[in-house]
Amino acid sequence: MDWSRRSLIAGAGAGTVSTALATTVISEVDLRLPGGPSRRWLSSLFPQKGDMIVQRQRPPLLETPFEVFDQGVITPNDRFFVRWSGGEMPTSIDPETFRLTLRGAVKGPQQMTLAEIARAGETVEVTAVNQCAGNSRGFSQPRVSGAQWGHGAMGNAVWRGVRLKDVLDRAGVGGDAKRVRFAGLDKPLAPGAPQKIKSLPIDIARRDDVIIAWGMNGEMLPLLNGYPLRLVVPGWFATYWIKMLSDIEVLSTDEDDSYFIAKSYRMPAVPVQPGDKDFPTVPITTMGPRSFVTSHIEGQMVAGGSTLRVSGIAFGGDCDVAKVDFCATTYGGPSGVARPVYDRWISAKLQPGDGSFGFRRWSAEVRMPWFGASLGSRCWNTNGVPQPDSQPWNPSGYARNVVERMTLVAS
Repeated sequence: MDWSRRSLIAGAGAGTVSTALATTVISEVDLRLPGGPSRRWLSSLFPQKGDMIVQRQRPPLLETPFEVFDQGVITPNDRFFVRWSGGEMPTSIDPETFRLTLRGAVKGPQQMTLAEIARAGETVEVTAVNQCAGNSRGFSQPRVSGAQWGHGAMGNAVWRGVRLKDVLDRAGVGGDAKRVRFAGLDKPLAPGAPQKIKSLPIDIARRDDVIIAWGMNGEMLPLLNGYPLRLVVPGWFATYWIKMLSDIEVLSTDEDDSYFIAKSYRMPAVPVQPGDKDFPTVPITTMGPRSFVTSHIEGQMVAGGSTLRVSGIAFGGDCDVAKVDFCATTYGGPSGVARPVYDRWISAKLQPGDGSFGFRRWSAEVRMPWFGASLGSRCWNTNGVPQPDSQPWNPSGYARNVVERMTLVAS
């Protein structure tokens, strides 16, 4: 694709075509979720998308089938997950008339065209994982409210655009700026419902890797992933990556009372149990480290005693991956009491990555136990933070990053 500034406006045909959302399904997939229904439709009839797991049709919630993550560290655009937070999204956008509004604590309100945004600073690329705060929520026990995602509400892409700080500088941000607030073109479904608005501290907004992106993996952003512009905040959960970005407001206060900061996307600040109420909460912000086995699937049969070659992906969350450990555990014990009889962690081989915020491939070899095994991997990031063996329960199933395990059956 010609990535000239002209192509940002003239070459974006997908955004100018009104597209109806899918109404037909082709097959089913079982996400193996505990505590409730786990079968979902698999559809390829959403615009610019291949086979996707349908969690909701409108507004669309589409999950990436997990086998995609074994095919490479970059998630293809047509298999990249989709999450809209309850708003009515436009199904057509005219790039000629589109404007990005900048207001608040700036020298003067501005409305920028796509061409002006492209000229606001150097064109840059950032490789980063975009992950829903509720990814893997469907594995919470007991089950919690919200979209019952498997592990596919995430993806890794090469994002192309301009630095947010260059756009802010063009608008003339005042010295009293404390936060920057963002909104997109999606609107609430019901009258009086809150619009999806998120904000960042000014020091995060001015990071070199926080960008306003129009490109994704060498193409224009797909419509369902935020065409024509979306915010990219590496290391932070996707709730901050506002799609169809159309409004930027600079705030001169540290406080933001908008619903999706003050009321929603928050976690308990103290340990809680199911049924607890009136506990203090803090906003969801940065991601923790995660890793997954992608070379095998739950319940797969493998020859006992054979050399098992296992591989997967890992990312460090808000920094790079330092190392990945792998373990194949066999359970046994008297009277049917399960206890580990083989539980040795080994260092996995880690492949180079692109930057600090993307997926990394890892691999390991182990002898397959004769009685089957539970496979697990643990990522350590460069801040010295590992994935935990267990994780405190929270009522929204947010920010899961516990060591994930799968069971293989010896044949």
